[in-house]
Amino acid sequence: MTDALGWRRKFGVLAPSTNTIVEPDFYRMGVPGVTAHFGRIHIHDQDMSDDAGMGRLLDQIRAEMDATCARVMTCEPDYMVMGMSAETFWGGVEGNQRFVKQIKDATGLEVATGAQACQRALELYGARRIGVVTPYQPIGDANVVRFFGELGFEVGAIMGLRCPTAVSIAHVTDNELRDALREVDGDDIDALVQCGTNLSMVRLADEAERWLGKPVLAINAATWWMALRDNGIQDQLEGAGGLLRDH
Repeated sequence: MTDALGWRRKFGVLAPSTNTIVEPDFYRMGVPGVTAHFGRIHIHDQDMSDDAGMGRLLDQIRAEMDATCARVMTCEPDYMVMGMSAETFWGGVEGNQRFVKQIKDATGLEVATGAQACQRALELYGARRIGVVTPYQPIGDANVVRFFGELGFEVGAIMGLRCPTAVSIAHVTDNELRDALREVDGDDIDALVQCGTNLSMVRLADEAERWLGKPVLAINAATWWMALRDNGIQDQLEGAGGLLRDH
């Protein structure tokens, strides 16, 4: 039998319990016949005010991942989507591959990650030198730089906003993000990338592409784009950036 609403695809999404942005973002970018079903990863200590705090946060993610996968699999999804980006950059390319294998082993399904989605998008645009905005502490930024560097991209500038808690990431304003984009941009920058699925950036990235004249990849838009295209869904969307509109 075909699902009444998810008649094209049902996506299982893994997201931290503290994240208030990725779920409404994915719903806003919804297309007919595709539904997203969230498994919440329990975060009991959301302090990420320093490098050690970020490490503890990721330890919780890893400890909860298999159980979260098991819960979301009960709705019988067709494909998995990672609604958190830090873990997908951690440990560089090899770390991303380990994470993808963990999800495949736990669910038997393919998975879209923010890191891979950004890689595909940057290759599509032919970008080599990039500017990056994150909500992370320095250790998180270092892992982002490592991931892109191992793939041959050059991070020309990176700004970590050093959000003190996981929930506070969602409190970053458009003005703060606009200033951050300008800070990491330059004539020698081919594209801008925003990491952190709890940063509200999809709408602003769409606007920024017009006034900066270059690709601006919001992590939630890029991840959703990868999930749709991996499943043969070519619907084009307005208001979520050129990636979903034109590719």
